[in-house]
Amino acid sequence: MTANSPHVTEFDPDSDDIQPEGSLQALIARIEGEIRELQLPGFSMDDALNLGLLLVEFGKEGQFPIAIDITKGEQVLFHVALAGATPDNEHWIRAKQRTAARYEVPSLLVGLRARVRGGRIEDHAWFDQSRYAAHGGSFPVYVAGVGAVATVTVSGLPQVQDHDLVVQALREIRRSMKSE
Repeated sequence: MTANSPHVTEFDPDSDDIQPEGSLQALIARIEGEIRELQLPGFSMDDALNLGLLLVEFGKEGQFPIAIDITKGEQVLFHVALAGATPDNEHWIRAKQRTAARYEVPSLLVGLRARVRGGRIEDHAWFDQSRYAAHGGSFPVYVAGVGAVATVTVSGLPQVQDHDLVVQALREIRRSMKSE
């Protein structure tokens, strides 16, 4: 896994530059497709451990300064900070995780959907930035026929790269579950 997103012409939520027309909608459509694709047959504590360890492997291979968290409700199932991660990553983990859990969609999608309506969700007084962050990196764990049962969150890279790293790990875990 690389930290560079293969989607170089996609919307970049970290950029203030003029973006290619349709790029925001294309990124939203991609994430909505990932939600449909990444439905797991189940999700146990062992699955959480395997997912967390896979993200650790990706992080070490790429020498990414990331923190990783998997939470189910109020229970932390997996949490680690790799070399280079900072205490700020802990704040971002919690804020992105709360966002994905509250809206039951990836934290990146929450922020992107607000941009479609002409702004940033953070610009609304009702959005408490001390508790929530509509930035990429937290993805609900969806169980087919059940819905969102947990969240997996990465912090430390640019937000689309955090998101893509989580998606890559979920794809790998889903593949391994289907082959069992």
